[in-house]
Amino acid sequence: MYRNYKLNELRIENVGEEVVLSGWISKIRDKGHFVFIDLRDRYGVTQIFVNEEVSGKEMLEKAKKYKNEWVIKVKGTVVERSSKNPNIPTGDIEVQPKEIEILSQAKQLPFEIDETGNLNENIRLTYRYLDIRRPKMLNNIIKRNDMLFSIRKFMNENGFLDVDTPILAKATPEGARDFVVPSRTNKGDFYALPQSPQLFKQILMVAGIDKYYQLAKCFRDEDLRADRQPEFTQLDVEMSFVEQEDVITAMEELAKRVFKDVTGHEITEKFERMSYDDAMNNYGSDKPDLRFDMKLIDLSEETANAGFSVFENAVKDGGKVKAIVAPEGEKFSRKHIKDLEDYVKTYFKAKGLAYIKIDEKGEINSPIAKFFSEGKMKEIIEKLGIKNNEIALILA
Repeated sequence: MYRNYKLNELRIENVGEEVVLSGWISKIRDKGHFVFIDLRDRYGVTQIFVNEEVSGKEMLEKAKKYKNEWVIKVKGTVVERSSKNPNIPTGDIEVQPKEIEILSQAKQLPFEIDETGNLNENIRLTYRYLDIRRPKMLNNIIKRNDMLFSIRKFMNENGFLDVDTPILAKATPEGARDFVVPSRTNKGDFYALPQSPQLFKQILMVAGIDKYYQLAKCFRDEDLRADRQPEFTQLDVEMSFVEQEDVITAMEELAKRVFKDVTGHEITEKFERMSYDDAMNNYGSDKPDLRFDMKLIDLSEETANAGFSVFENAVKDGGKVKAIVAPEGEKFSRKHIKDLEDYVKTYFKAKGLAYIKIDEKGEINSPIAKFFSEGKMKEIIEKLGIKNNEIALILA
Protein backbone atom coordinates (compact mmCIF):
# COMPACT_ATOMS: atom_id res chain seq x y z
CA MET A 1 0.00 0.00 0.00
CA TYR A 2 1.27 3.44 -0.93
CA ARG A 3 -1.30 5.48 0.97
CA ASN A 4 -4.49 5.16 2.96
CA TYR A 5 -4.99 8.92 3.31
CA LYS A 6 -4.49 11.84 0.99
CA LEU A 7 -2.39 14.68 2.33
CA ASN A 8 -5.31 17.01 3.05
CA GLU A 9 -7.43 14.51 5.01
CA LEU A 10 -5.92 13.92 8.46
CA ARG A 11 -7.53 15.79 11.36
CA ILE A 12 -7.29 15.91 15.14
CA GLU A 13 -9.79 13.02 15.24
CA ASN A 14 -7.15 10.81 13.57
CA VAL A 15 -4.62 11.17 16.40
CA GLY A 16 -3.25 7.74 17.33
CA GLU A 17 -3.92 6.14 13.95
CA GLU A 18 -1.26 4.29 11.99
CA VAL A 19 -1.19 5.78 8.48
CA VAL A 20 0.60 5.36 5.17
CA LEU A 21 1.25 8.53 3.14
CA SER A 22 3.00 9.18 -0.17
CA GLY A 23 3.92 12.42 -1.86
CA TRP A 24 6.53 14.97 -2.84
CA ILE A 25 8.78 16.73 -0.34
CA SER A 26 7.73 20.35 -0.56
CA LYS A 27 9.98 21.75 2.15
CA ILE A 28 12.51 20.47 4.71
CA ARG A 29 13.50 22.24 7.93
CA ASP A 30 16.51 20.75 9.72
CA LYS A 31 16.48 21.74 13.41
CA GLY A 32 19.39 19.56 14.48
CA HIS A 33 17.79 17.00 16.79
CA PHE A 34 14.67 16.80 14.62
CA VAL A 35 13.54 17.45 11.04
CA PHE A 36 10.24 18.80 9.71
CA ILE A 37 9.15 17.61 6.25
CA ASP A 38 6.19 19.17 4.41
CA LEU A 39 4.82 16.30 2.33
CA ARG A 40 2.66 17.39 -0.61
CA ASP A 41 0.29 15.83 -3.10
CA ARG A 42 -2.28 17.53 -5.31
CA TYR A 43 -4.79 17.56 -2.45
CA GLY A 44 -2.76 19.29 0.23
CA VAL A 45 0.15 19.14 2.69
CA THR A 46 0.85 17.10 5.83
CA GLN A 47 3.78 17.73 8.15
CA ILE A 48 6.12 14.81 8.93
CA PHE A 49 8.03 15.17 12.23
CA VAL A 50 11.23 13.09 12.35
CA ASN A 51 12.91 12.98 15.77
CA GLU A 52 15.51 10.66 17.19
CA GLU A 53 13.36 9.53 20.12
CA VAL A 54 10.53 8.06 18.02
CA SER A 55 12.06 7.52 14.59
CA GLY A 56 15.60 6.61 15.60
CA LYS A 57 18.97 8.20 14.90
CA GLU A 58 19.48 6.42 11.58
CA MET A 59 16.18 7.71 10.11
CA LEU A 60 16.92 11.22 11.40
CA GLU A 61 20.32 11.31 9.71
CA LYS A 62 18.83 10.03 6.45
CA ALA A 63 16.01 12.60 6.59
CA LYS A 64 18.55 15.41 6.83
CA LYS A 65 19.85 14.40 3.39
CA TYR A 66 16.47 14.46 1.65
CA LYS A 67 15.90 17.14 -0.98
CA ASN A 68 12.89 19.04 -2.24
CA GLU A 69 10.70 17.17 -4.76
CA TRP A 70 11.90 13.73 -3.76
CA VAL A 71 8.99 11.30 -3.66
CA ILE A 72 8.73 9.32 -0.43
CA LYS A 73 6.38 6.90 1.32
CA VAL A 74 5.87 7.36 5.06
CA LYS A 75 4.47 4.88 7.58
CA GLY A 76 3.83 6.36 10.99
CA THR A 77 1.52 7.57 13.73
CA VAL A 78 -0.69 10.66 13.73
CA VAL A 79 0.02 12.93 16.71
CA GLU A 80 -1.24 16.34 17.79
CA ARG A 81 0.97 19.26 16.88
CA SER A 82 2.48 21.27 19.67
CA SER A 83 2.45 24.36 17.43
CA LYS A 84 -0.62 24.37 15.21
CA ASN A 85 -0.89 25.87 11.72
CA PRO A 86 -4.35 27.38 11.08
CA ASN A 87 -3.50 28.06 7.43
CA ILE A 88 -3.85 24.43 6.26
CA PRO A 89 -6.58 21.82 6.92
CA THR A 90 -4.06 19.40 8.48
CA GLY A 91 -2.56 22.08 10.70
CA ASP A 92 -3.64 20.43 13.99
CA ILE A 93 -1.66 17.23 13.45
CA GLU A 94 1.63 15.81 12.23
CA VAL A 95 2.89 12.31 11.52
CA GLN A 96 5.79 10.72 13.39
CA PRO A 97 7.33 8.18 10.97
CA LYS A 98 8.43 4.67 11.78
CA GLU A 99 9.45 3.94 8.18
CA ILE A 100 10.37 6.18 5.26
CA GLU A 101 10.93 4.76 1.79
CA ILE A 102 12.41 6.81 -1.03
CA LEU A 103 10.31 6.21 -4.15
CA SER A 104 12.10 8.66 -6.45
CA GLN A 105 14.94 11.14 -6.10
CA ALA A 106 15.08 14.48 -7.92
CA LYS A 107 18.00 16.21 -9.59
CA GLN A 108 18.79 19.89 -9.07
CA LEU A 109 15.63 21.80 -10.02
CA PRO A 110 15.70 24.47 -12.76
CA PHE A 111 13.29 26.54 -10.65
CA GLU A 112 11.59 26.34 -7.28
CA ILE A 113 8.12 24.81 -7.32
CA ASP A 114 6.74 27.43 -4.93
CA GLU A 115 8.26 30.29 -6.92
CA THR A 116 5.72 33.05 -7.43
CA GLY A 117 7.69 35.35 -9.75
CA ASN A 118 7.57 35.48 -13.54
CA LEU A 119 9.38 32.40 -14.82
CA ASN A 120 10.83 32.18 -18.31
CA GLU A 121 8.16 30.56 -20.47
CA ASN A 122 10.62 28.40 -22.41
CA ILE A 123 11.94 26.92 -19.15
CA ARG A 124 8.40 26.31 -17.93
CA LEU A 125 7.47 24.47 -21.13
CA THR A 126 10.70 22.44 -21.15
CA TYR A 127 9.97 21.25 -17.62
CA ARG A 128 6.21 21.17 -17.91
CA TYR A 129 5.91 18.32 -15.39
CA LEU A 130 7.51 20.64 -12.80
CA ASP A 131 5.52 23.67 -13.89
CA ILE A 132 2.24 21.81 -13.33
CA ARG A 133 3.28 21.11 -9.73
CA ARG A 134 3.24 24.84 -8.99
CA PRO A 135 0.15 25.82 -6.96
CA LYS A 136 -1.10 28.29 -9.56
CA MET A 137 -0.89 25.82 -12.43
CA LEU A 138 -2.34 22.96 -10.40
CA ASN A 139 -5.23 25.17 -9.33
CA ASN A 140 -5.85 26.12 -12.98
CA ILE A 141 -6.15 22.45 -13.94
CA ILE A 142 -8.49 21.73 -11.03
CA LYS A 143 -10.68 24.75 -11.87
CA ARG A 144 -10.79 23.70 -15.52
CA ASN A 145 -11.92 20.23 -14.49
CA ASP A 146 -14.61 21.73 -12.25
CA MET A 147 -15.78 23.96 -15.09
CA LEU A 148 -16.03 21.12 -17.61
CA PHE A 149 -17.88 18.94 -15.11
CA SER A 150 -20.34 21.78 -14.42
CA ILE A 151 -20.91 22.33 -18.16
CA ARG A 152 -21.63 18.65 -18.79
CA LYS A 153 -23.99 18.45 -15.83
CA PHE A 154 -25.95 21.55 -16.92
CA MET A 155 -26.17 20.48 -20.56
CA ASN A 156 -27.35 16.97 -19.69
CA GLU A 157 -29.94 18.32 -17.26
CA ASN A 158 -31.31 20.53 -20.03
CA GLY A 159 -31.71 17.81 -22.64
CA PHE A 160 -28.54 18.31 -24.68
CA LEU A 161 -26.81 15.24 -26.09
CA ASP A 162 -23.01 15.02 -26.02
CA VAL A 163 -21.98 13.79 -29.47
CA ASP A 164 -18.39 13.28 -30.62
CA THR A 165 -17.77 14.37 -34.21
CA PRO A 166 -14.90 13.23 -36.47
CA ILE A 167 -11.42 14.70 -36.16
CA LEU A 168 -10.22 13.53 -39.59
CA ALA A 169 -12.47 15.00 -42.27
CA LYS A 170 -12.58 16.76 -45.61
CA ALA A 171 -11.31 20.33 -45.70
CA THR A 172 -14.02 23.01 -45.68
CA PRO A 173 -13.37 26.75 -46.09
CA GLU A 174 -13.36 28.56 -42.75
CA GLY A 175 -11.68 31.55 -41.16
CA ALA A 176 -8.13 30.16 -40.86
CA ARG A 177 -5.78 27.74 -42.58
CA ASP A 178 -6.27 24.02 -42.02
CA PHE A 179 -3.89 21.60 -40.42
CA VAL A 180 -3.64 18.73 -42.90
CA VAL A 181 -2.88 15.04 -42.32
CA PRO A 182 -1.72 12.87 -45.25
CA SER A 183 -3.75 9.74 -45.95
CA ARG A 184 -1.75 6.50 -45.97
CA THR A 185 -4.33 4.56 -47.97
CA ASN A 186 -5.14 7.28 -50.52
CA LYS A 187 -1.81 8.56 -51.79
CA GLY A 188 -1.79 12.30 -52.44
CA ASP A 189 -4.97 12.94 -50.46
CA PHE A 190 -5.14 14.69 -47.12
CA TYR A 191 -7.49 14.95 -44.19
CA ALA A 192 -8.06 18.32 -42.52
CA LEU A 193 -8.28 18.70 -38.76
CA PRO A 194 -11.53 20.54 -37.90
CA GLN A 195 -11.49 24.27 -37.22
CA SER A 196 -14.93 23.68 -35.69
CA PRO A 197 -17.56 20.90 -35.94
CA GLN A 198 -19.83 23.16 -38.00
CA LEU A 199 -20.89 20.75 -40.76
CA PHE A 200 -21.26 17.79 -38.44
CA LYS A 201 -23.52 19.56 -35.98
CA GLN A 202 -25.73 20.77 -38.83
CA ILE A 203 -26.03 17.16 -39.99
CA LEU A 204 -27.05 16.23 -36.44
CA MET A 205 -29.81 18.85 -36.54
CA VAL A 206 -31.12 17.42 -39.81
CA ALA A 207 -30.94 13.95 -38.24
CA GLY A 208 -33.27 15.06 -35.44
CA ILE A 209 -30.76 15.66 -32.64
CA ASP A 210 -32.41 18.94 -31.65
CA LYS A 211 -30.04 19.73 -28.77
CA TYR A 212 -26.37 18.95 -29.28
CA TYR A 213 -23.23 19.92 -27.42
CA GLN A 214 -19.61 18.90 -27.47
CA LEU A 215 -16.43 19.98 -25.70
CA ALA A 216 -14.72 19.97 -29.05
CA LYS A 217 -11.05 20.02 -29.96
CA CYS A 218 -10.46 22.55 -32.72
CA PHE A 219 -7.36 23.21 -34.81
CA ARG A 220 -6.47 26.42 -36.64
CA ASP A 221 -3.18 27.06 -38.37
CA GLU A 222 -2.85 30.77 -37.69
CA ASP A 223 -0.34 33.17 -36.20
CA LEU A 224 0.02 33.05 -32.43
CA ARG A 225 -1.54 35.86 -30.41
CA ALA A 226 -2.63 36.27 -26.81
CA ASP A 227 -6.09 34.89 -27.64
CA ARG A 228 -5.05 32.50 -30.41
CA GLN A 229 -3.35 29.12 -30.38
CA PRO A 230 -3.21 26.25 -32.88
CA GLU A 231 -5.18 23.80 -30.73
CA PHE A 232 -7.95 24.67 -28.29
CA THR A 233 -11.11 23.29 -26.69
CA GLN A 234 -14.45 25.01 -27.15
CA LEU A 235 -17.98 24.39 -25.96
CA ASP A 236 -19.84 23.77 -29.20
CA VAL A 237 -23.65 24.01 -29.09
CA GLU A 238 -26.43 23.71 -31.65
CA MET A 239 -30.21 23.83 -31.14
CA SER A 240 -33.26 23.29 -33.36
CA PHE A 241 -36.75 24.85 -33.12
CA VAL A 242 -35.49 27.83 -31.11
CA GLU A 243 -35.32 31.58 -31.48
CA GLN A 244 -32.54 33.98 -30.57
CA GLU A 245 -33.92 34.58 -27.07
CA ASP A 246 -33.92 30.85 -26.31
CA VAL A 247 -30.23 30.53 -27.17
CA ILE A 248 -29.21 33.64 -25.22
CA THR A 249 -31.18 32.57 -22.15
CA ALA A 250 -29.71 29.06 -22.22
CA MET A 251 -26.14 30.38 -22.39
CA GLU A 252 -26.77 32.94 -19.63
CA GLU A 253 -28.10 30.20 -17.35
CA LEU A 254 -25.10 28.04 -18.21
CA ALA A 255 -22.69 30.85 -17.32
CA LYS A 256 -24.44 31.41 -13.98
CA ARG A 257 -24.32 27.71 -13.14
CA VAL A 258 -20.64 27.33 -14.02
CA PHE A 259 -19.70 30.45 -12.05
CA LYS A 260 -21.55 29.18 -8.99
CA ASP A 261 -20.18 25.64 -9.22
CA VAL A 262 -16.58 26.73 -9.73
CA THR A 263 -16.32 29.79 -7.48
CA GLY A 264 -19.15 29.26 -5.00
CA HIS A 265 -20.58 32.70 -5.79
CA GLU A 266 -24.08 33.06 -7.21
CA ILE A 267 -24.84 35.63 -9.90
CA THR A 268 -28.22 37.20 -9.21
CA GLU A 269 -27.95 40.23 -11.50
CA LYS A 270 -29.16 40.11 -15.08
CA PHE A 271 -26.52 39.97 -17.79
CA GLU A 272 -26.08 43.19 -19.69
CA ARG A 273 -26.89 42.62 -23.34
CA MET A 274 -25.22 44.47 -26.16
CA SER A 275 -25.71 44.26 -29.90
CA TYR A 276 -22.76 43.65 -32.18
CA ASP A 277 -23.17 47.11 -33.73
CA ASP A 278 -23.13 48.79 -30.31
CA ALA A 279 -20.05 46.84 -29.26
CA MET A 280 -18.13 47.78 -32.40
CA ASN A 281 -19.30 51.41 -32.43
CA ASN A 282 -18.65 52.05 -28.74
CA TYR A 283 -15.62 49.86 -28.07
CA GLY A 284 -14.19 48.76 -31.43
CA SER A 285 -14.34 45.11 -30.35
CA ASP A 286 -16.93 42.33 -30.37
CA LYS A 287 -15.70 41.30 -26.89
CA PRO A 288 -15.25 44.61 -25.05
CA ASP A 289 -13.82 44.82 -21.54
CA LEU A 290 -16.50 46.81 -19.74
CA ARG A 291 -14.25 47.45 -16.73
CA PHE A 292 -12.70 50.27 -18.74
CA ASP A 293 -15.38 52.85 -19.39
CA MET A 294 -13.63 54.58 -22.27
CA LYS A 295 -16.18 54.45 -25.05
CA LEU A 296 -15.29 55.47 -28.57
CA ILE A 297 -16.78 58.83 -29.51
CA ASP A 298 -17.74 59.25 -33.17
CA LEU A 299 -16.55 62.61 -34.55
CA SER A 300 -17.24 61.79 -38.21
CA GLU A 301 -20.16 64.20 -38.55
CA GLU A 302 -18.40 67.05 -36.76
CA THR A 303 -15.20 66.73 -38.84
CA ALA A 304 -16.66 65.81 -42.26
CA ASN A 305 -16.50 69.36 -43.63
CA ALA A 306 -14.48 71.13 -40.97
CA GLY A 307 -11.37 72.01 -43.00
CA PHE A 308 -8.97 69.28 -41.84
CA SER A 309 -8.30 67.19 -44.96
CA VAL A 310 -7.09 64.06 -43.12
CA PHE A 311 -10.42 63.66 -41.33
CA GLU A 312 -12.48 64.87 -44.31
CA ASN A 313 -10.90 62.37 -46.71
CA ALA A 314 -11.35 59.51 -44.26
CA VAL A 315 -15.08 60.24 -43.96
CA LYS A 316 -15.47 60.68 -47.75
CA ASP A 317 -13.86 57.27 -48.28
CA GLY A 318 -16.45 55.66 -46.01
CA GLY A 319 -14.28 55.64 -42.88
CA LYS A 320 -14.86 57.01 -39.41
CA VAL A 321 -13.21 59.51 -37.11
CA LYS A 322 -13.28 58.25 -33.54
CA ALA A 323 -11.77 59.27 -30.22
CA ILE A 324 -11.37 58.20 -26.62
CA VAL A 325 -11.00 60.54 -23.66
CA ALA A 326 -8.42 59.65 -21.02
CA PRO A 327 -8.02 61.22 -17.56
CA GLU A 328 -4.80 62.66 -16.10
CA GLY A 329 -3.85 64.32 -19.36
CA GLU A 330 -0.72 65.89 -17.86
CA LYS A 331 0.89 62.44 -17.79
CA PHE A 332 0.74 62.23 -21.60
CA SER A 333 4.05 63.81 -22.66
CA ARG A 334 4.95 64.34 -26.31
CA LYS A 335 7.16 61.26 -26.15
CA HIS A 336 4.31 59.21 -24.69
CA ILE A 337 1.97 60.35 -27.45
CA LYS A 338 4.65 59.64 -30.08
CA ASP A 339 5.00 56.09 -28.71
CA LEU A 340 1.23 55.64 -28.96
CA GLU A 341 1.30 56.98 -32.51
CA ASP A 342 4.00 54.49 -33.49
CA TYR A 343 1.92 51.72 -31.93
CA VAL A 344 -1.26 52.50 -33.90
CA LYS A 345 0.75 52.91 -37.09
CA THR A 346 2.34 49.49 -36.61
CA TYR A 347 -0.61 47.45 -35.40
CA PHE A 348 -3.63 49.28 -36.82
CA LYS A 349 -2.12 50.68 -40.04
CA ALA A 350 -3.19 54.17 -38.98
CA LYS A 351 -1.57 57.17 -40.66
CA GLY A 352 -1.23 59.06 -37.41
CA LEU A 353 -2.66 59.91 -34.00
CA ALA A 354 -4.22 63.29 -33.30
CA TYR A 355 -4.94 64.62 -29.85
CA ILE A 356 -6.66 67.40 -27.98
CA LYS A 357 -5.36 68.09 -24.48
CA ILE A 358 -6.94 70.48 -21.99
CA ASP A 359 -4.75 71.51 -19.07
CA GLU A 360 -5.76 72.33 -15.50
CA LYS A 361 -6.47 75.95 -16.46
CA GLY A 362 -8.73 74.99 -19.35
CA GLU A 363 -6.21 75.88 -22.08
CA ILE A 364 -6.37 73.82 -25.27
CA ASN A 365 -3.20 72.13 -26.50
CA SER A 366 -3.62 70.39 -29.85
CA PRO A 367 -1.61 70.25 -33.09
CA ILE A 368 -4.85 70.05 -35.10
CA ALA A 369 -6.59 73.03 -33.45
CA LYS A 370 -5.24 75.39 -36.13
CA PHE A 371 -7.25 73.55 -38.81
CA PHE A 372 -10.63 74.24 -37.17
CA SER A 373 -12.56 77.41 -36.58
CA GLU A 374 -13.14 78.46 -32.99
CA GLY A 375 -16.80 77.43 -33.25
CA LYS A 376 -16.01 74.03 -34.76
CA MET A 377 -13.37 73.36 -32.09
CA LYS A 378 -15.91 74.18 -29.39
CA GLU A 379 -18.40 71.79 -31.04
CA ILE A 380 -15.84 68.97 -31.11
CA ILE A 381 -14.89 69.52 -27.47
CA GLU A 382 -18.55 69.48 -26.43
CA LYS A 383 -19.07 66.21 -28.33
CA LEU A 384 -16.04 64.72 -26.60
CA GLY A 385 -17.19 65.89 -23.19
CA ILE A 386 -13.55 66.54 -22.38
CA LYS A 387 -12.77 68.33 -19.11
CA ASN A 388 -9.76 70.04 -17.59
CA ASN A 389 -6.68 67.82 -17.27
CA GLU A 390 -8.00 65.28 -19.79
CA ILE A 391 -6.80 64.26 -23.24
CA ALA A 392 -8.70 63.04 -26.29
CA LEU A 393 -6.85 60.66 -28.64
CA ILE A 394 -8.28 60.69 -32.17
CA LEU A 395 -7.92 58.28 -35.09
CA ALA A 396 -9.35 58.45 -38.60
